[in-house]
Amino acid sequence: MTPYKILIIDDESKIRTLLARILELEGFEIHQAADLKSGFRKMETVEPDVVLCDVKLPDGSGVDFAAKVKKAFPSVEIILLTAYGNIPDGVQAIKNGAFDYITKGDDNAKILPLLYRAIERRKLNRVKDADRSVSLPRLSLEGLTGSSPVFQEALKMARKVAPTNASVLLTGETGTGKEVFANAIHKASPRGDQNFVAINCSAFGKDLLESELFGHKAGAFTGAVKDQKGLFEEAHKGTIFLDEIGEMALDLQAKLLRVLESGEFIKIGETKPSKVDVRIIAATNRNFEKEIALGTFREDLYYRISVFEIRLPSLRERSEDIAEITRQFITYFNKQYGRDVKSVGKEVLKKLEAYSWPGNIRELKNTIERALILSEEDLLHASDFPLWIQQHVPEETTMELSRIEKMHILKVLKFTNGNKTKTAELLGIGLTTLYRKISEYGLND
Repeated sequence: MTPYKILIIDDESKIRTLLARILELEGFEIHQAADLKSGFRKMETVEPDVVLCDVKLPDGSGVDFAAKVKKAFPSVEIILLTAYGNIPDGVQAIKNGAFDYITKGDDNAKILPLLYRAIERRKLNRVKDADRSVSLPRLSLEGLTGSSPVFQEALKMARKVAPTNASVLLTGETGTGKEVFANAIHKASPRGDQNFVAINCSAFGKDLLESELFGHKAGAFTGAVKDQKGLFEEAHKGTIFLDEIGEMALDLQAKLLRVLESGEFIKIGETKPSKVDVRIIAATNRNFEKEIALGTFREDLYYRISVFEIRLPSLRERSEDIAEITRQFITYFNKQYGRDVKSVGKEVLKKLEAYSWPGNIRELKNTIERALILSEEDLLHASDFPLWIQQHVPEETTMELSRIEKMHILKVLKFTNGNKTKTAELLGIGLTTLYRKISEYGLND
């Protein structure tokens, strides 16, 4: 599989070298430039998948450069890095098409996970550019895949609530398809021909999230040269999907509660309230009872957003659906890559059905895509899949191996005094993989 291409634009050679080394260890193909002019020339020759660009460069601003990149290369994603973050630049960067805007140093641990999310967006953009007619059956409740009782129960509840105007809270593990469900509920509702606007609340800092949601008036802060609509206004008469709502700061929760109760909000820099007619669908993988007890989530807001709560089952709870979902993904990626893969071998399917899928449907989708790219036949074989699928062992053994792996990671973390980059190197795994395992084993504290 051809490695993804990353272009690093920064006038500080030490930063470029450090970032390049980290990303090369992850298997990326790295290109570098010291200024915007040479960076753009390099884009024309190599067309990277993602650009990591400093905000302040000798020949211009990375914020303005983001707009130029998106105009010339619409499917390329750009992440801006700055030594001194500020709200106006952050807002303008996102408006100019940047995937995200983060501060150097404080946000170093976010770069790799953010980069992988940008690549996922890049892959989706490529599909849209290549063939606008190719899409997963995600825009209707009828298109959602699964015949297992637990999935059908969630689908039944979605059908009941779709025609109403009730707020919906989708709960479940990461990767279970909450945005797909939200979009399907919207499409099946009387608002289905209006805007569906989605935002991941964990992807923005508090101030930037407030501006994104509610907008701002000209002069509200330095750099706010004109009025800016927020996503609530964009979703007027339609639906707004607030993913990872548990990450929202308490003062923003209060503003959201006001929207739910009265349909009103106040833009940044404004004194008069604006009014909208919006249906809210929210999602979380957190336990709100614990969050409320800890004081990190408002109890009154929880009751307002959870008028109708739907729990989406994990993939391991609906393993009987894996064959059907796998066929759907094979059809999808056949169209994307011009292939004609028929199916997976019976023994492989047994392994897929026995695997625990901690990343749920998202992980299965990525796994099938990888296998189809590697496959040279019209049937997917075990050798086309990652080793953890090929060498899947019984659950009891898996639990023991997991315990050993957890203890080993702890030991290496202690040896490196918590240095995750060094720990990943010593373990021989990617930094993103290490973060996933730290989260999986609850080693964050």
